[in-house]
Amino acid sequence: MDILLTNDDGIYSQGLYAIYKSLRGIANIHVVAPEAEQSAVAHAITMSDPLRVKRIKLKDGCFGYAVSGTPADCVKIAVRSILRKRPDLVVSGINLGPNTGFSVLYSGTVSGATEGAILGIPSFAVSLGTFENPDFRFAAVFARKLANVISGKRLPRGTFLNVNVPACHSSQIRGIKFTEQGLTPILERYDRRVDPRKHVYYWLTGEVIKLQGALNSDIMALKKRYISITPLHCDMTDHRFLDPLKKWSI
Repeated sequence: MDILLTNDDGIYSQGLYAIYKSLRGIANIHVVAPEAEQSAVAHAITMSDPLRVKRIKLKDGCFGYAVSGTPADCVKIAVRSILRKRPDLVVSGINLGPNTGFSVLYSGTVSGATEGAILGIPSFAVSLGTFENPDFRFAAVFARKLANVISGKRLPRGTFLNVNVPACHSSQIRGIKFTEQGLTPILERYDRRVDPRKHVYYWLTGEVIKLQGALNSDIMALKKRYISITPLHCDMTDHRFLDPLKKWSI
């Protein structure tokens, strides 16, 4: 099996190296990742500037390609230009911090897997549910198990998996839940600050104020220490609203 590995935290991130070490025992791993952090870039692709690609040496003699672009750029250029053969699987992660609820729309990690699905390659994104003191080892082991399972299955065209792993000891994880994308709103605000030169700047912050919606959501599963696996699809059409929309007098 040939696996294309990417992320949005950058090619030198701990999460990428952890999952690389775990996956290399079951497949040929091709690392193509952003040269710098690309968190929250969503599915942006680079069109107005050239993409620069550098072959670099990582830990343990591993080589990878650092791309001056986004996770979607990395997957696209890897499949279309860098790799000699089409990968059997695209894995994006391990992300530092969860990608649940509406954050999947902003996440570069999720978009790495989205691009794989667009190109017709089985794909999944994996994230660890913490921003502090991460231990990626269990998430990396679980990603290897999932990669093995996917290799013997078929995902529907355009569908990929979004995986979130609780940031606790493996003995405290209660199991796996197959979940829906949570729709809990986030209370966002901009902190207004002043720099030493007296210039005003703003810093976006936010928090989930109250868990709402389905009990089977990715947000709730992660909160209750379950591994959340959510099938997502590239088709964003609201098919339920097509017929009502046709009745509008436009």
